[in-house]
Amino acid sequence: MEKEILEHGFNFNRRRFLSRLSLGLGSAALGSLMIPDLFGGNSTDEEGFTPGIPHFAPKAKRVIYLFQNGAPSQQELFDYKPKLREMLGQEIPPSVRGNQRLTGMTANQSSFPLVGSFVDFKQYGQSRAWVSDLFPYTAKIVDDLCIVKSMYTEAINHDPALTFLQTGSQQGNRPSMGAWLSYGLGNENKNLPNFTVLLSRGVGNGQGVYSKLWSNGFLDSIHQGVQFSKGEDPVLYLRDPEGMDRHARRDMLDNLAQLNDMAYQEFGDPEITAKVKQYEMAYRMQTAVPEVMDLSKEPDDIVKLYGPDCLVPGTYAANCLLARKLSENGVRFVQLYHQGWDQHGNLPFEIAKQAKDVDQASAALVTDLKQRGLLDETLVIWGGEFGRTSYTQGKLTADNYGRDHHPRCFTIWMAGGGIKPGMVYGETDELGYNIAQNPVHVHDFQATVLHQLGLNHEKLIFKHLGRRYRLTDVSGKVVRDIIA
Repeated sequence: MEKEILEHGFNFNRRRFLSRLSLGLGSAALGSLMIPDLFGGNSTDEEGFTPGIPHFAPKAKRVIYLFQNGAPSQQELFDYKPKLREMLGQEIPPSVRGNQRLTGMTANQSSFPLVGSFVDFKQYGQSRAWVSDLFPYTAKIVDDLCIVKSMYTEAINHDPALTFLQTGSQQGNRPSMGAWLSYGLGNENKNLPNFTVLLSRGVGNGQGVYSKLWSNGFLDSIHQGVQFSKGEDPVLYLRDPEGMDRHARRDMLDNLAQLNDMAYQEFGDPEITAKVKQYEMAYRMQTAVPEVMDLSKEPDDIVKLYGPDCLVPGTYAANCLLARKLSENGVRFVQLYHQGWDQHGNLPFEIAKQAKDVDQASAALVTDLKQRGLLDETLVIWGGEFGRTSYTQGKLTADNYGRDHHPRCFTIWMAGGGIKPGMVYGETDELGYNIAQNPVHVHDFQATVLHQLGLNHEKLIFKHLGRRYRLTDVSGKVVRDIIA
């Protein structure tokens, strides 16, 4: 049987393998190597898709997603609107506002005065992109960035908007983008998980993040994101119990695998084999994780690049440096969440501190990847779940204001991974309220990310409860104008 698998390689599909195989541990292990989703419990042969093999040659191998949780205000960072300053305090024209849905926080306001950014902008690089003075480090790398100023979404509140960007649905219990990539592409490094999550906090507590955002949903649990913490144990329950050494652990796992194999033969539940894979991954991670998480050996020039906070566990800077290390060690999808961007009031003070938290490290990550020759194969994404209103929330004073949620337009940037550098894509109107050119829906963004990794979003499908699901649901188109 093993000889036939080796001869046929990946053309030997799940149905053929299981029909010919009496499942023993040796053959099962070999089969799982040759057909990564062999025990996924879900045949995709009729879809023309074999998990672990891209649909076409990828431009990127990995993703680092720097998610700015809470929704950064585009007017203060990238979307320069001098007209807003000219019209300070004037009511937003009804022709601009239209019949847009409002949140419960501004629905009872009797007035909606416009407010421009308190901070100045300048143009940088050959692209002449406008960047806020709050982002001096990011300004230096604009020619490596594709700034998309015309993103939009349907969700107007944080949780559904965040869930929508990460899973393609405003409701929970769907696989996240990282889980879909793990399912679609398989492992690059057998000693580390395909999908890892790093959390940090900025000003105050901000909007929360929840494990449903890195859930495997209805995919096998091996595709779930693994959260790394800042504590002594970066992955909980990874260490051997007291009194157990590596040899005893190995014997225990071997015996457990035999028992699970017996259970699988009796019940046929694919989650049994997924659990075995998780146990084995945890065993291998005991050696790999401490090495990757150790930042003490980083040279002085790298510490200077990211800033001194990169040596403080749990900070955004430290997580950006860890993201580089995880990515260069073959982790497919590294997800960062940085909380604190929810400035409904006191925006000038809070956003300045928040920008300082992320500016240097975000730019350093792009620079670091580039100088290591890794940027071309790594797609870096920076952005939040929606934008902010052009009018103020609450009282407008000479030196203070806030902004409410705004799903109609917001800004993200992308770098590397086959995306055109030095480009600004899409435009908003002169008040930064509506998209004027090249709208990019959340599903379009997701389709483009999958495309860069060699996956057709219309063919990356998993059949569940009688329906064929995908990250982009039933819509989405690849934004080919931004692809190099």
